[in-house]
Amino acid sequence: MVAPANLDTVLGKAVTILRAFRPDDHTVPLAELVRRTGLHKATVHRLAGELVTNRLLDRVDGGYRLSGGLFELGMRASVERSLLEMAMPFLQDLYERTHETVHLGVRDGFEVVYVAKIGGHRQANSPSRTGGRNPWHCTAIGKALIAHSDPDVVRDALSAPMVRRTPHTLVAPGLLRTQLDRVLETGVAFEREESALGITCVAAPVFGVDDTVVAAVSVTGPTGRFVPENHVAAVRAAAEGLRSTVARRDHLV
Repeated sequence: MVAPANLDTVLGKAVTILRAFRPDDHTVPLAELVRRTGLHKATVHRLAGELVTNRLLDRVDGGYRLSGGLFELGMRASVERSLLEMAMPFLQDLYERTHETVHLGVRDGFEVVYVAKIGGHRQANSPSRTGGRNPWHCTAIGKALIAHSDPDVVRDALSAPMVRRTPHTLVAPGLLRTQLDRVLETGVAFEREESALGITCVAAPVFGVDDTVVAAVSVTGPTGRFVPENHVAAVRAAAEGLRSTVARRDHLV
């Protein structure tokens, strides 16, 4: 979970306003921003105006929306951008082989951040979006990332509070530990209707040159037609191909 901003600073208040926008928001009225942030109305109005001036928000009929300036800044994030540039050919190949939804994700604390999502007309209705987050324990990517993390990260992840997203979500540390051990044995992780009903997923980790996990690749599909075990080889091949590319890039740097 993203740490709350420091409301004692102007920057912290501005960040709080930006983070008040939700994935499905189009336009958020000033009064709603005040309610979500808990800041004084005059403060929100003044800072929102500054964010508009700096192209981080747009002022539109009915309120505010996030601006394209944020997208530009996000695309300059060096680590995620270079990873995405290297990964895209493998993600596209994986999509062509499966014609199901393909994800690339990285770990931020105990959450998965989706760096990329590719899906066609048949894509599964998954609760993911590029730039969005999900808890590690209910996603295949999250399990792949945590399983290959340092032992202290695994311990802390298993002891942290976990939300049950569906009746199938595992929140018992012992059961999750067993799954993580299985990920280490097989090299792949599964999700079976744990983040949302009706979808299942398989993921494989991507390692850097020092065998540190840097990302994970997954394929997601509807439970009615998608059998994740049938796509293990394809997901592993994509992850290994990306690993080789990362290793060559780091060797040349």
